[in-house]
Amino acid sequence: MDFRGKKYERGSNWSDPEVVELLQLWADESVQLELESCLRNQHVFNRIAEVLREKGIHRTGDQCREKIKKMKLEYRRIKDNSKAPRGGRTWKFYDVMDRVLNSRPALAYGPMGGGVMATQVLPGGLVDGYHHQFAAPALPFGHSQHPELMEIKCEEVNSDEDCLTPEPSAAVSYQQGCPEEHEMERAFLERAQNDSPISRVEIPIESSVSPSGFSEPSMANSSRMQNAVPRHGFSALHRLRKKRKGQRAKDPLDDLLLKTLTSQRAMEERFLQMEERRFQRDLDVEERRMQLEQRRFELEREHEFRMFNVFAQMLSILKQSHGGGASPSLAMPRGLDFSQTLWELMGREGGGDQRGPRARGLARSRGDMCGFCPPEGFRRSPYLSARGNVANIFRGSDEEGYKAYHADKYDEDTNPNGIINFGTSENKLCFDLMSKRLTQTDMNLMEPLLLQYPDWKGHMFLREEVARFLTYYCKAPAPLKAENVIVLNGCGSLFSALATVLCDPGEAVLIATPFYGGITQSVFLYGNVKLVYAYLDSKITGTSTRPFQLTVEKLEKALQDALAEGVTVRALILLNPQNPLGDIYSLSELRDYLEFAKRHELHVIVDEIYMLSVFDESATFHSVLGMDRLPDPQRTHVMWGISKDFAVSGIRFGTLYTENQDVANAVASLCYFHGVCGPVQHKVAQLLRDREWINQVYLRANHARLKAAHTYVTDELKTLGVPFLNRNAGFFVWIDFRKYLRTGTFEEEMLLWRRFLDNKVLLSCGKAFECSEPGWFRIIFADKTHRLQLGMQRIRKVLEEREQEILSEEKEQPCQSDQDGKADSTDEVIIVSHHQESSCAGSSNLSDLIGLLQQQMRSSDWLQKNTAEQLA
Repeated sequence: MDFRGKKYERGSNWSDPEVVELLQLWADESVQLELESCLRNQHVFNRIAEVLREKGIHRTGDQCREKIKKMKLEYRRIKDNSKAPRGGRTWKFYDVMDRVLNSRPALAYGPMGGGVMATQVLPGGLVDGYHHQFAAPALPFGHSQHPELMEIKCEEVNSDEDCLTPEPSAAVSYQQGCPEEHEMERAFLERAQNDSPISRVEIPIESSVSPSGFSEPSMANSSRMQNAVPRHGFSALHRLRKKRKGQRAKDPLDDLLLKTLTSQRAMEERFLQMEERRFQRDLDVEERRMQLEQRRFELEREHEFRMFNVFAQMLSILKQSHGGGASPSLAMPRGLDFSQTLWELMGREGGGDQRGPRARGLARSRGDMCGFCPPEGFRRSPYLSARGNVANIFRGSDEEGYKAYHADKYDEDTNPNGIINFGTSENKLCFDLMSKRLTQTDMNLMEPLLLQYPDWKGHMFLREEVARFLTYYCKAPAPLKAENVIVLNGCGSLFSALATVLCDPGEAVLIATPFYGGITQSVFLYGNVKLVYAYLDSKITGTSTRPFQLTVEKLEKALQDALAEGVTVRALILLNPQNPLGDIYSLSELRDYLEFAKRHELHVIVDEIYMLSVFDESATFHSVLGMDRLPDPQRTHVMWGISKDFAVSGIRFGTLYTENQDVANAVASLCYFHGVCGPVQHKVAQLLRDREWINQVYLRANHARLKAAHTYVTDELKTLGVPFLNRNAGFFVWIDFRKYLRTGTFEEEMLLWRRFLDNKVLLSCGKAFECSEPGWFRIIFADKTHRLQLGMQRIRKVLEEREQEILSEEKEQPCQSDQDGKADSTDEVIIVSHHQESSCAGSSNLSDLIGLLQQQMRSSDWLQKNTAEQLA
């Protein structure tokens, strides 16, 4: 490959054998002589590159010249600093460079005829040796004289007159043998007798080295040789005039060349000094940066340690304050939420929270994490990172109840006194139908394709079947495309993946409360994404026509509040049908929400996992995919799964439909961690393909069973006089237990929740769904009749006992004010009084700890800002 057409090529890596070959050519005395004597040396390095190419080393002259320049710079840096290179090792080429650079031949500059030549002050014969060693064997091509250097050598400048008036030829100016000529010749010869020896001695022919590589006599020497040999037709007067012209032309050109070479040498020295200083400055800057990075890392680790010490102190005080029968989860007053602290701690990787104290205070009301509940005896694990410790203690009431349920699960035969689970949203009514269908022969297929790595988006046969299924049941106006379908192991994984690819750490997603609390964990643990809440309430005000109705005005208010607090919102989550309310959005409502998102350039994540669980014919479900036109199709993403509608929550399967291929590819890259195994993909494809069985058998039976179970539970609630939202979708009823709370606080709500759990029935409290009003609970009715009956009996018992305690408490209130300290109150009143006193007693310590926590946060902000300024 020929590189001669490229200029200023750099960055090429030289191996040691290539450097050795380059140094052998460059260190040659003849090459050094030519480099020292010429003004421009590019042609020398071009010839060196030609020789290297003959040896199989393909380098350009620019690369050779740049490599030598860097090696000279390194040599001078080591020599001037009198130390070894970085790392303490001896430079392997130092001795060669030192020998070459310290033994360069000296040059003497003197006049030579009509021009100026650099004459070598060396022993005889070295000049010839130079050309023999370099030009003949090493260079296969002839010498090339640079045009500019030839101009400098051949140029004769005597005076302004000489330059403007050319000298006439001797044949025209003089006639041989005329009397006037002989007279003048004799006069000049007489005057020349007292002249310098130069005028009387023949000037020898001198061979010198030209800057461009010529070793032949110069043009001035050639003219001088012609002057030294008498010629017919030339008079002595003419020869003397030529000699004097050479003498006159000597001084200006000689001085000019000398000054040029001196200036060039000075500029090279200056350039090398500047390069050395720049190199040293870069080393100092890099060393300083490494020191700052190390210091920042140490300060961050110290800050993390202090933060977790503060957490431990807070948890210890709260635990002591609520000792006895109270749960550690009760040690979370509404106004003292840990969530913002966790956001601060986790958000430091993404640049930290740059908002002021006021904004951080406002954020507590908007960025809560649902039900954060540190376990008893929490301590920071030395084996985990800060993020790992947060994930380790990330628990809520649902998680606590779920673990208690699995430790003491109800069984009609083996454990009749176990916990009945009305808290986990599962359909337990259709096990017989699904088990029969999933064990048919068409499901039992095992091919090599199913046992190999699939396309991470899912096998194409499954994605095609999902597209046809959604087209049919979502009533899409046009067939949906399989390439827009992505398959993951559940909708929780889909929430995690979408939050990760749509938001940066510390950014937020807008969602209306109450909502399914598992979304918080999904978007936070992986993506460190916050949730901004649009709070809904039970009162019908403004444009609302039903309790907990979502309106665009509420979304606008929540979004503007978040922007005022400095939170960046990237997306909106819609649950349709809504969990836990059971609401089904109309087409007009869906269009309003999507138009709102388009105005603010928000992605819309629509979770339609309960779309086939609308069990009453009076209610109609409208899918986003069934709309004639989406306001912003590139930012609209629809989720669905089989765990709810097909009563198989143990089979982890969820699907995403999006027309945005960038989002699809980004989510697909995470499918490596959340893929669905091949045999399950085959079973799901077979299930979705069997449209006749779904319509004629499964959906009819499932809807009838859901409606019967819903009717039984709601009738029981009506008998108890408990208000609830009567909806016709999903597996749940949203119940109002506010009248059973002594005070309208979330602490009282948690006491009631634990009372249900102590009586072996598991419900979900409103705090787990970030409900803004204490006292609301969710109950799951999609269960067998005998479990529904037993569970409702236990609920009735708890509510009746609670009602009696409240009445008894109201009667004994005046007695307690008259007879302070009497012990005739019930045990429950004593526990509640102790709870209230301990909360008051611990409030001052909590305030101190919260102040310390805020101080730590401010120091974290200062640390990041100061470190960033130093690095800049």
